Amino acid sequence: MRSHSEVAGTGSPRPPAVGRVLQHPDVAVLAARHGRAAATAAVQTAVAEVRTGRLAPGDEVVLAQRVAQLLDGTPRQLRRVINGTGVVVHTNLGRAPLAARAAARAADLASGYTNLELDLRTGRRGDRHSLLADILRRLVGVEEAMVVNNGAAAVLLALTALCRGREVLVSRGEAIEIGGSFRIPDILRLSGAKLVEVGTTNRTRVSDYERACTPRTAAVLRVHQSNFRMTGFTERPQLSELAAAAHRMGVHLLEDVGSGLLPPAPPGAAHEARLGKSRADGADLIFCSGDKLLGASQAGLVLGRAGLVERLRRHPLARALRPDKLQLAALEETVRCIDEPGGMELIPVWAMLRADPRRLRRRSEGWAAQLRKIGLEAEVTATEGAVGGGTTPGDPLPSFGIHVPCPHPGAVRRRLLAAETAVLCLERPGGIVIDARCVLPGEDGALIAALAAVLGAAA
Repeated sequence: MRSHSEVAGTGSPRPPAVGRVLQHPDVAVLAARHGRAAATAAVQTAVAEVRTGRLAPGDEVVLAQRVAQLLDGTPRQLRRVINGTGVVVHTNLGRAPLAARAAARAADLASGYTNLELDLRTGRRGDRHSLLADILRRLVGVEEAMVVNNGAAAVLLALTALCRGREVLVSRGEAIEIGGSFRIPDILRLSGAKLVEVGTTNRTRVSDYERACTPRTAAVLRVHQSNFRMTGFTERPQLSELAAAAHRMGVHLLEDVGSGLLPPAPPGAAHEARLGKSRADGADLIFCSGDKLLGASQAGLVLGRAGLVERLRRHPLARALRPDKLQLAALEETVRCIDEPGGMELIPVWAMLRADPRRLRRRSEGWAAQLRKIGLEAEVTATEGAVGGGTTPGDPLPSFGIHVPCPHPGAVRRRLLAAETAVLCLERPGGIVIDARCVLPGEDGALIAALAAVLGAAA
């Protein structure tokens, strides 16, 4: 069948006529099951959604799938997706897949009551922010720790509790924006603190901070540059130098380290500093995410000096930013894996980052052979993945996958996303690519079935 743009004869995609969609074999089956009047109404709704932009333009197959959803009831909006992109910490796909142990622990606690805010030793009210403090203190080597809803929440809480109404010094090269329009200047403004930029975009020295410090200065904020990297004529003080200067000036040094690296750096993350080193170098408070290199649930960790963490715990904003029992259960079990000999391999993010390219090639060869058996072209191809999540930009992860030739890769990509088992692939000239690195164990059969169903329809 022709695509919408071919039907329209223009470069602007346009939905086909209702009658044309009703003639599609899949829709005909639905019409027989639900009645032609109901099927026609569902087709009209789907076509209207394309016209108004609520449904992405596709072809008749995509529209037929939407019609099935309308007729068979409201579909679940949160669905499992096979990640064929090679991006390990993929923000659009929920970042880190949980270890089986962590998922099981969260499910077990979710089905009953827990001691989320009950001190089992005294029978009195407890504090969820301190539940994981003991293990985090020991693993990172800090005085105190607390957990909030996410990394951005950790930064916002600290700036609000410690710096509201005062100045915060930030290198001009670190006043950045990361994914989802998270901008450091906006977070500072929201916290009630005043941003004071120091240095230049590419070069900032300790002396720049010292000149900018005034009696109104509360802290120096060091920010992980996340999803970009500056090279060439650049300069940035070592954290230990900056910490010494901040303490001479009588202000706090706060560091947003981004991804949260506890063990030694895996492939592709060589530039990431370990959390323990940041504290040892003199940062007063450290902030990181739980669902990036930690490989756990969405969470924000605050680590550092006991007195400062306690001020954050007592602040009214802490209640609005607190994590729930599922986040804490998954985070605790993941951290326990990290603490056990050999436990890192149980965490999917770490297993994917450490995957041997030779093994990925053999897996890809198996996929290609299965597809050729059912009459579909496929060949093994070298690919490059990434850590993702704003971690180590520019450091590719050599990998392998399969290239599946097809005349309209964009249409096939949309169909795979709309398939019963959704697959996110890479769109390439002349076909699509599935990178093997992030296809989880046990997903091979579903991947082959989805490719067979979609490419068979396309053929």
